[in-house]
Amino acid sequence: MELNSTAKSNSSGALSTLVTVFFFWGFIAAGNGVFIPFCKHYFHLDQFQSQLIDFAFYLAYYLGALGLYFIASVFGKDVIARWGYRNSIVYGLLFSAIGAVIMILAVNANTFPGMLVGLFTVALGFSLQQTAANPFAALIGPPETGSHRITLGGGINSFGTAIGPIIVALALFGTTKANDDLINSLGLGKVSILYAGVGALFVLAAALFFFSKKLPKGQYETDTEKSPKALAALLVMTVLLGVTFYYVFSTYLMENVATKEELENTRIRFLLIGLIIIVGTLLTSLFMAKRKSDGWGAMKYPQLVLGMLAIFTYVGVEVTIQSNLGALLAEHDFGGYTSSQVAPFISMYWGSLMVGRWTGSIKIFNPSNTLRAILIFVVPVVAFGVVLAVNAVAQNDVSPLYAYITCIVIQSIAFYAGQDKPAKTLLLFSLLGMAFMLTGIFTTGRIATYAFLSGGLFCSIMWPAIFVLAIAGLRKFTSQGSAFLIMMILGGAIIPPIQGKLADLKSVGIHNSYWLTVICFGYLALFAVSVKGILRRQGIDYDGSIEGGH
Repeated sequence: MELNSTAKSNSSGALSTLVTVFFFWGFIAAGNGVFIPFCKHYFHLDQFQSQLIDFAFYLAYYLGALGLYFIASVFGKDVIARWGYRNSIVYGLLFSAIGAVIMILAVNANTFPGMLVGLFTVALGFSLQQTAANPFAALIGPPETGSHRITLGGGINSFGTAIGPIIVALALFGTTKANDDLINSLGLGKVSILYAGVGALFVLAAALFFFSKKLPKGQYETDTEKSPKALAALLVMTVLLGVTFYYVFSTYLMENVATKEELENTRIRFLLIGLIIIVGTLLTSLFMAKRKSDGWGAMKYPQLVLGMLAIFTYVGVEVTIQSNLGALLAEHDFGGYTSSQVAPFISMYWGSLMVGRWTGSIKIFNPSNTLRAILIFVVPVVAFGVVLAVNAVAQNDVSPLYAYITCIVIQSIAFYAGQDKPAKTLLLFSLLGMAFMLTGIFTTGRIATYAFLSGGLFCSIMWPAIFVLAIAGLRKFTSQGSAFLIMMILGGAIIPPIQGKLADLKSVGIHNSYWLTVICFGYLALFAVSVKGILRRQGIDYDGSIEGGH
């Protein structure tokens, strides 16, 4: 793949322009954490129905990436390559602006399904932006720090997630300290105003990218490798998921004709079927590709297929922890917080991702070993202070969050022990994620709240770690493998509704529904262990691969 010479320049100005889209992804996605409890109250939804917001949002990532792969497979040309990274981001931003318009129309029509369509369209634009922006970040500087630039972009993304819930709460409730009376009297008019502002920002960002002289176009010529068996497997999986999702979504309309027990049984049955379809398709593909690799493209590599499951699991657990956090904190044992009062906790959860990603991007500045060891403990404290300051400016009571610094120190120790090695760091963070989720399950109150919030700390660097391990050794299939990994953001559409449904079951409840997060972190630990052996057998230095970027 031959890149334009201008694309090879290292430009801090180009990077500063590029990371604006990373901020948008975090801001909008985290805002859903406040938007979910608002819609739950306004439209009289149960916990499962409220999770349809995440379902629609993250489903769009899968379908968007699948659509780009399908076009490339049929016509043999990479759409992103032809448009160029910069123009692809512009088109994605404009598509998201259309989604904001649909949201406004749905709000005026007072229809929750219409709002889901709007969020789906916004995220469809994000899918295009993310497919282009991640490799673009690796492109605009030295290859050896490519993955760290992506981590830095993730840090900016997390800053958006940290302030997103507060700004959305302020826009919806007029204050981040709104009481139940204000929430109950709130109409959809402010939601319309919110998305009018969001749509305007999308258009302004598109103009910034289009007219920026700092950014190279990032165009290149490449022929897409044919992979008919992989395409067939993904299309069959999509059709089966479509049927399953239809029955899951149709239960939203069944409330007047079905008993509560019938709804619960139908929803959980089809959600689990959907999960089985995804896992079954990928594992079957792995088995068949191992027997005969011809026609499978990137999916003939076991590290890629298992990495797809890892991305699916990671995104799912990252989203589901915070999506169900509002309902958990409403429980008496967790403080009995109202919908508007959970904003600072959601902000701290997403801020925890920022803490980890800021720390993970230290190496991009090439510090000495001694300075790096110091910064590993200093940077997280600074990032923690930023999150507290943002909440303090919003007049939130941050005193319940002070002792959370203990969890951040534990993460810093894990960073130091991980030595910037992706497999080792992923294993450490996955095991710590399991340990803290179990702590949250077996305790209540402040300790359990901190334990669940810390899920953000241990999810923080999983994307780049999984990504570099999954595409290591793919060579000419690297671009295709990257697209497959983007598809697996689908985990954010599947896992949160499953937890929401478990929470609705009287035999489980919202607290015990977090056992699902233990299972997710468990698979991530298993992937970290197994991928080392897979790459070793292929002669790949799995601990050095993080230096290559992606």
